[in-house]
Amino acid sequence: MDKSVPRGTRTGFTTGACSAAAARAAVIGLVTGQVPDSVESQLPNGDLVTFAVHDGRCDGVCAHAMVIKDAGDDPDCTDKAHLTADVCWQADSPGQVLLAGGEGVGRVTMPGLGLEVGGPAINPVPRRNIEANVRQAAGALLDNAGLVVTISVPQGQEMAKKTTNARLGILGGISILGTTGIVKPYSTAAYRASVVQGVHVAGTLPQGVVVLTTGGRTEKFVMEQLPHLPEAAFVQMGDFLRYAMSAAVKAGVKRVVIGGMVGKLTKIAQGETITHAGRADVDTGLLADLAAELGVPPNVCADIRAAKTARYAGERMDELGLGTVFHTTLAQRVVQTLHKSYPDKFDIQVLVCDFDGHKIAQYP
Repeated sequence: MDKSVPRGTRTGFTTGACSAAAARAAVIGLVTGQVPDSVESQLPNGDLVTFAVHDGRCDGVCAHAMVIKDAGDDPDCTDKAHLTADVCWQADSPGQVLLAGGEGVGRVTMPGLGLEVGGPAINPVPRRNIEANVRQAAGALLDNAGLVVTISVPQGQEMAKKTTNARLGILGGISILGTTGIVKPYSTAAYRASVVQGVHVAGTLPQGVVVLTTGGRTEKFVMEQLPHLPEAAFVQMGDFLRYAMSAAVKAGVKRVVIGGMVGKLTKIAQGETITHAGRADVDTGLLADLAAELGVPPNVCADIRAAKTARYAGERMDELGLGTVFHTTLAQRVVQTLHKSYPDKFDIQVLVCDFDGHKIAQYP
């Protein structure tokens, strides 16, 4: 490990980049008769990176190679996954590179992912990257025969249980992902992409509704409130309101439901579209103004305005017996703020829960 790289910042490689490297190594095995112990592979962003290759073998017709994913300092459930490529000549399809999914690669069962239903969950950028590396390694030999490339991940089914794949209709394994080939620590880009993907899947459902939540607790709450909706309608957007709402516009959903607690909802009400704690402080002045509108004494409003958290405002209003009306008013402000940003796009409803996941209010 490079000691010069600060802890927590080491980058890694995507499942797509590792699959492309394994496929390239296997093709080199077909071409030369021996799968190499390491391979230089081109990432989608154009960088050339050397990967260690394991389990290489070749019989002249087919070759096998495996690359172990290193996610860097990203807490990724696919870290150490064995991205495996089996590559075989196909005499009757010269010039073609056919991509298949083997064990542990998810199968697409629902529309909305930009992938063929029934096909493997290998995203478009990794597909192109795998094919590009295979074609570079095979060279002129592709003039005489095609290649079938099967990507598999032996631990993929188990790893998939830690993802939202099943909810998106990806069954039986993980997705092969990556737009640049590089995994950045605590990859916000990967999470953001999964939010957009989830909204697009929800947009294909007949209900025409997507339910956006800020985390696991709020999702459990809204699922209890809306038991008639399928699981795929629920998307944990985290802090990525802007991306979720833009995706909802693009997907043409008719109704957006937002489930949240007082802190994140206050940020949305004040116009923040990325609600991460590091991006902007909660505007407790907004909450003090809402309290004043409800006739709360000035000294209490001043306390709320001076507080550091939105939770404090909720607790003070509860003490006055105004908790439900206060949170309903906050939910109304959220709807008003979002309608200004997304006029005439969809109906919006907000459900509010407390920190134990119990319903406090909703609007409308």
